[in-house]
Amino acid sequence: MRHKYTTAGITLARFPVAEASENIILLTSELGLVHARAQSIRNRGAKLTSALQTFTQSDIVLVRGRNEWRILGAVLDTNWFQILPHSARTCAARVTELLIRLMPGDIIDQTFYGIIHNLFIALRDEPEEMYDAAECLAALHILHALGLDAGDIPQYNEQDNSNALRTIKNSRKAFVTRINRGIIASGL
Repeated sequence: MRHKYTTAGITLARFPVAEASENIILLTSELGLVHARAQSIRNRGAKLTSALQTFTQSDIVLVRGRNEWRILGAVLDTNWFQILPHSARTCAARVTELLIRLMPGDIIDQTFYGIIHNLFIALRDEPEEMYDAAECLAALHILHALGLDAGDIPQYNEQDNSNALRTIKNSRKAFVTRINRGIIASGL
């Protein structure tokens, strides 16, 4: 019998496979980035559908199969897609796309879950003029965690991200240059 893993996870992307299944890219708090298959998720009345929509945070039960992860269950915790306005979701989509492009396959690193979770919190709590700064800050943290940026980065604060975001906003050009250098260094 295979071991079941229960972890918090954020659904980053979904891709149809076969008639009713989907491959789902999850960012989990314990297993890092995971590519998993959800069987029959596109069938009418499927129980996992609402908990695995893009930008939902859920408690997920996974099992490692011979060749891939499979999702056995999921319970919705937070639906960030509904909470965040359209412009905030657009920023989050660019950051998650960058993360998916830069991370090679399944990688176990809990750092990235915190980065994306803090991005969602900043996009929820901060005014729209700070969305660009939140996006830049998250991108810098991702590049730094992957070893593609060695500079100092303003740190997230669980209670208040305003100071870090103001620092980014005031020196935006320098931070965007660092982000671009990091992306170039990745070879993509």
